[in-house]
Amino acid sequence: MDYDTLSALRERHPAWRLLASQHAPLVASFLYRVFMAPNVRVMGEADLAEALEDELFALRARLRNGEYSKSALEYLNDWAAPEKGWLRKFYQQGTDEAQFDLTPAAEKALAWLRSLTERPFVGTESRLRTIFTLLEQICAGTEADPAKRVDELLKKREALDAEIARARAGEAPLLDDTAVKDRFQQFQQLARELLADFREVEHNFRLLDRKVREKIVRWEGSKGALLDEIMGARDAIGNSDQGRSFAAFWGFLMSSQRQEAFTALLEQALALPAVAQFSPDQRLRHVHYDWLEAGEHTQRTVALLSQQLRRFLDDKAFLENRRIIELLRNIEGKALALRENMPKGVVMEIDAMGADIELPMERPLFAPSVALRLADAPLEAGDGEVDTARLFSQSVVDKARLRAAIRRALRGQSHITLHELVQGEPLQHGLAELVAYLELAHADAAPGGVRAVVDEGVAEPIRWQACDAAGQAVVREARLPRVIFTR
Repeated sequence: MDYDTLSALRERHPAWRLLASQHAPLVASFLYRVFMAPNVRVMGEADLAEALEDELFALRARLRNGEYSKSALEYLNDWAAPEKGWLRKFYQQGTDEAQFDLTPAAEKALAWLRSLTERPFVGTESRLRTIFTLLEQICAGTEADPAKRVDELLKKREALDAEIARARAGEAPLLDDTAVKDRFQQFQQLARELLADFREVEHNFRLLDRKVREKIVRWEGSKGALLDEIMGARDAIGNSDQGRSFAAFWGFLMSSQRQEAFTALLEQALALPAVAQFSPDQRLRHVHYDWLEAGEHTQRTVALLSQQLRRFLDDKAFLENRRIIELLRNIEGKALALRENMPKGVVMEIDAMGADIELPMERPLFAPSVALRLADAPLEAGDGEVDTARLFSQSVVDKARLRAAIRRALRGQSHITLHELVQGEPLQHGLAELVAYLELAHADAAPGGVRAVVDEGVAEPIRWQACDAAGQAVVREARLPRVIFTR
């Protein structure tokens, strides 16, 4: 926090430039309304420009000072320019429409502006308890002496036994309205901060990937050593503190039991009268699904970076092969130039040619081929009846029916696994229908589509009735990772 550092931040940091911008109210209000409030990760250029055009039209009609004279697309490109850095403009694979996303620096500026508003209640007790809990976890998790760890666990067990005894006696203390407000306010703040952290995690993954690319461009050693460096760098992304923390978070959140427990606790907390006085944001009811969506987007970003890095290596290998061809052609050209003026003396030496000796007994013996005998029997026309209808019978899987079944199942609950869905709606077309369910689960979320997540750590069996070659009923089973459909 010295003068020189703050002076450099004022000139270079995008968050500071946003706060000092002449159009800061427009930029901050629009980006917060479009990206942060509804938790939108990526938006297409056409939709974002249309939303900004509506915003500019309303401001021009109200202000009437000619301040915002440029078009919406010009403003968006200006905000995404390197000298501003408030939006990230990029192109997704397979599309020619530009996509926009909020940068972590802009999100920090918007969060700071949001914190300037007055809060009717500022809680401190829950933060102090959180600090003590974190310190206890740090000390307990790093204690190497088994005796001390056992003593701490015994103290916790005694405290729990005493609390159980008070609860059985009807003397368990209840939280008053002030304590409930304090803790719920802390929950709201942490939930928003966790959503904001995902963009910074993505940004840091991109920085690590950029460093790997720069190392590839400047590499002067062998290709094997380069591959070792690259594989080590990719492992470093996953083994970094941020990578391990994100993996632990994702594993904790992907547990269906924890999701159900979190949903039940959240519904119970939002039903309290003290919390209702806060008028909490209704999106808090689905904040864990927002975490899932943001985490999936981060994982897709990491996978896309890996694919881009592989293509980058392929391009570099192509350039290396072209360089080798150029060297060979250069050698050929020099050899042709020396054809009329042959060098004198010994230019090159090679070993003398020798005959490969093969002894007679080393050769394999001749093995005559077996001649096939064809029976010369006359062909007779048969009189058996053949059911040709089976040649034209086809089974068609109706994806609209499957999508409707998923929606019906989600009317009464927030999520359902594919295993539970198949138990209520048995498969009619066997494996083909199961593949159709998986295709719906892996399709991108779109109007009319379904949302799904895949838990690779848990395998579930999917069973259906089928017929074998003899026409008898059998039970088929397929084991695949757990698929969870969500609203």
